[in-house]
Amino acid sequence: MKKTAKTGKETFGIIIGTRAYFNSELAIDVRKTLLEKLEASGYGYVILDECDTPTGGSMETVEDGKKCAMLFRENRDDIDGIIVSLPNFGFEIGIINAISRAELNVPVLVQACDDQNDKVDLDSRRDAFCGKISVCNNLYQYGIPFTDTTLHTYSIHSELLMEDVNKFAAICRVVRKLTHARLGQIGTRPLGFNTCRASEKILQASGITVVPVDLSEILFNARRIDNEASSLKAKMEEISHYAQVPESYKDKLLLQAKFGIAVEEWIAANEIDATAIQCWDSLEQNYGCAACVTMSMLSEKLIPCACETDLAGAVSMYALSLASGKPSALLDWNNNFAEDRNKCVCTHCGNFPKSFVNNDLKLGTLGVLGRTLGKINTFGAVYGKCTEGKFTYFRISTDDNMGCIKSYLGKGELTNDPYGMDGCIAVTQVDNLQLLMKFICKNGFEHHVAMVRSDVVEILREAIESYLGWELYVHE
Repeated sequence: MKKTAKTGKETFGIIIGTRAYFNSELAIDVRKTLLEKLEASGYGYVILDECDTPTGGSMETVEDGKKCAMLFRENRDDIDGIIVSLPNFGFEIGIINAISRAELNVPVLVQACDDQNDKVDLDSRRDAFCGKISVCNNLYQYGIPFTDTTLHTYSIHSELLMEDVNKFAAICRVVRKLTHARLGQIGTRPLGFNTCRASEKILQASGITVVPVDLSEILFNARRIDNEASSLKAKMEEISHYAQVPESYKDKLLLQAKFGIAVEEWIAANEIDATAIQCWDSLEQNYGCAACVTMSMLSEKLIPCACETDLAGAVSMYALSLASGKPSALLDWNNNFAEDRNKCVCTHCGNFPKSFVNNDLKLGTLGVLGRTLGKINTFGAVYGKCTEGKFTYFRISTDDNMGCIKSYLGKGELTNDPYGMDGCIAVTQVDNLQLLMKFICKNGFEHHVAMVRSDVVEILREAIESYLGWELYVHE
């Protein structure tokens, strides 16, 4: 066995395919190059040792496949995905036995090498173009989902190799972490938000566990924090550096910091990956501040936090953060832009993470709720106007009538158009927006949508269509 140490990035089970009457030296060279490239990019790998098979660690026979399967099973907790590389035609028998017997149920990438058309003699030809079809046919027969590369074949030295590996790593990350996610529900769903209802059982069928806590427990833990605690002073300083705090609300900072600490301590104790918070109006009436800056800062730390106890929204945010490695935001599709029907003003009271806004932040009060609850009780909203740039939007919904998770996905542009509204503001431009709105309305999707400042459409499309099995509409 050959195995690299865990690096913090994904670890792949590696299969090098070969066939007896092809030159095994080609396979040895591809193996060496592939492993060097993975190591240089910080990825881990698990692979048979060179002495484990007659062809230098490459896969050919049933026996080779059994050896590889045993190795993969022994390392199942580390392996995030399997990469199959075909230096030549390969032999599907060894490859399919390795994957099927290992039973890892992880994504599989199939890569094959180019021939050089001036080197097709018996010592140099590869025929991997044809062999890849045979391997993929076997994966299909065995019901094993897999991911294809950008081109059917290319040189192992091509830049496309690591582009495909990096994309595959993101797919593996989405699949593995979503199907083992722990989703925190802090508080109950606000009465006026039937739209945010979600099925825990349908989420659980995809491996997503909902971990609830009553809001009163969080508020109790917040109030018991000593005013002189060093952790409280550190949190107040962290908030002050994160966003500008108006002098008139400095006295509210202590209350806000206590709430943030209580939430973060509960998240850590329960190993939570993403959260949905009852952000109004019990918190404001019974504690005296808003949840927004706490939610914003959690999302900035890649622990996505959704408003209005929107569990499906939190999952949507988490998927985007996993795919991109960047903070995601939850927004309302909120206001039309009369000058351009492909534009929409997307807002929320004030929960966007700082790097999503990509601009200076200021803390203030909740505009809408402040009118009924009193501004003094709603301090903690983040004010920020998003700068221009590309984004991906994504939304899942648990559909009880259909008994499934359904979703939509697409991309657009954030613009610099001014808009005179408080809170967090993002002016978005999406091609054929009116068609998208019809799809959302006709199919019963919520008014919330998750966004991230990156193009991860193809990563999520592949993760969902090939591995997660959710219903998906990709908007063009």
